[in-house]
Amino acid sequence: MQIGADEAGKGPALGPMVAGAVRADPGDLPAGLDDSKKLSPARREELAAALRDHPAIRVATAAIEPARIDAPETDMNTLGVAAQAEAIAAVAGADDDVVADAADTDEGRFGRRLRDAVAERGTALTVTAEHGADEAHAIVSAASVVAKVERDRRMAEIDTEYGRDVGSGYPSDPTTRAFLVDYVDEHGTLPGCARTTWATCEDALAAAEQSGLSDF
Repeated sequence: MQIGADEAGKGPALGPMVAGAVRADPGDLPAGLDDSKKLSPARREELAAALRDHPAIRVATAAIEPARIDAPETDMNTLGVAAQAEAIAAVAGADDDVVADAADTDEGRFGRRLRDAVAERGTALTVTAEHGADEAHAIVSAASVVAKVERDRRMAEIDTEYGRDVGSGYPSDPTTRAFLVDYVDEHGTLPGCARTTWATCEDALAAAEQSGLSDF
């Protein structure tokens, strides 16, 4: 069997990073898979449901929360390995071959680290990591879709928690930036869903502090 692995949400200032893993015979995969960013939300939902509902396909996700992302002793490459390894280990069987989207500039290094991290969880697998694997391999496209759908679900929960649309969480999203500014202005601190070490979040705090000083 093949396992595909990928993650969604590496760069946002809000919410978790989510890894997805899909174990399947390639012939069982639904048609129309692609890099999740190229698919509409509705199509991603359809594909994710088809993957989860197929009796011969195993699907798992693993989330890295903002507090862990902000921890000074780690970095996003290490967390990408950890998230993918957790998801892979949840679906893996003996002698499976893993193809992963490399969350590191060095494909070989990421593949070795991922292989070792899965082995530490009790399963020895062959791991190949590639940049752009979510476009080149349907099994990784499947993992990309699963990860993105779960990440979107978690962001919808955050919308509900704060009673407003917080946006995609990405620094370039004006809805996200407005949410951060408004929240800091009202509460004097960042929301719990924020990655506090991200520049976007630090900027929101700095702007609020500057505004407060100008009141004197």
